[in-house]
Amino acid sequence: MKKSIYNISPIDGRYTHLTEDLKKYFSEAALIKYRVYIEIEYFINLCNINLPELQGVSKKKLKDVAKIASEISEKDILEIKKIEKVTNHDVKAVEYFIKKKFKKLNLSQYQEFIHFGLTSQDINNTASPILLMDALNLCFYPELSKLIKKLYELSSKWKNISMLARTHGQPASPTKLGKEIKVFKVRLEEQLNQLKKIPNSGKFGGATGNMNAHYASYPKINWHKFAKDFLQRINLKRSYPTTQIEHYDNLAAQLDAIKRINTILIDFSRDIWMYISMHYFNQKTNKNEVGSSAMPHKINPIDFENAEGNLGLANSILTHLSEKLPVSRLQRDLSDSTVMRNIGVPFAHSIISYKAIIRGLDKLTINDEKIRTDLNHDWGILAEAIQTILRREGINKPYELLKKVTRNNQKINEITITHFIENLEVTNAVKQELKQLTPFNYTGQS
Repeated sequence: MKKSIYNISPIDGRYTHLTEDLKKYFSEAALIKYRVYIEIEYFINLCNINLPELQGVSKKKLKDVAKIASEISEKDILEIKKIEKVTNHDVKAVEYFIKKKFKKLNLSQYQEFIHFGLTSQDINNTASPILLMDALNLCFYPELSKLIKKLYELSSKWKNISMLARTHGQPASPTKLGKEIKVFKVRLEEQLNQLKKIPNSGKFGGATGNMNAHYASYPKINWHKFAKDFLQRINLKRSYPTTQIEHYDNLAAQLDAIKRINTILIDFSRDIWMYISMHYFNQKTNKNEVGSSAMPHKINPIDFENAEGNLGLANSILTHLSEKLPVSRLQRDLSDSTVMRNIGVPFAHSIISYKAIIRGLDKLTINDEKIRTDLNHDWGILAEAIQTILRREGINKPYELLKKVTRNNQKINEITITHFIENLEVTNAVKQELKQLTPFNYTGQS
């Protein structure tokens, strides 16, 4: 707690308890772990293609090599950071660390096959999509799924509650509260499904994407096939051809998809905020909480406001990442590396938002009295239904007839509508049909 109050970002301060799990994937320590994993997996795969120089590496030794990645400790990570202070190169520091481990395993004669023929981006552009994939599967998708599940529960719970709809902020045809919640549930599901279909792509091709050094050393080996197979084994789609770096097109598509999800939730948060301000929802109170420092009565919709703010922050960074990453000067520059280090930030703000929305929804209770009062306040909302039935009956200009009655800034109540119906030149059966309509039952099917 003492240290957190000095953190610049609220992600690591005020909200750290909400984003703790993301540190496994987006922290400096996490990136180092994933880099070590890639280097180790690459060496193992080199051993499996029967290079003459690696024939002496036994299966037992390969198991020991694999443990370098699987059993990496905080002490190891700190050692890598110590090496980086000397090399001033983060990926090279990983290579030197693994070489030291090889020495302890009596594998020094094979150490130059660590990072063999690779550039830093062969490591970064495979480590990053894997850590992102893990973060999506283990943090992002579960949290978003919780929110979607919550929306499903509420849409089912409130499916029979008739409610005044508003278009342009004005009273419109009635709807069902549950259906309005379901709209967002379905929108989120569709965008989530689209996101999951985007491939997780990685680059693996040497300094300029052509496996130059590999073919120079072993010209008879199909190194492009090796690279493709290697990435498939670690659940990545190989981008090919590339420059020195991944072109990030699929990553940009993923980030844009997440931005759309967040935009939907901004829309949702604002709608719920409006319903609270209209008193359609009450919020459960906590006697120890304070709504306003000056006004004791206030119960502010802070969870939805918090969500909206954090979603906006997330989307601004997602926008920059998706626009910047696919753009690089010639075969590469370093600007991608700079912004990629911040890829965890929008995920943190997104997760904070999703949890805030769930927290806010858990506080809501229906104000049935207010909802019914608003519905009963303006029977003019039946004008659509009445004029449509009159069209069916062949009445001349029914829209214009209803317009005269309802569009005059006068209060339209049940008596007004009944009187209008009684004076229509239609059969008694049609009149009875029209009289059965109320703001509470004119809700279609959802």
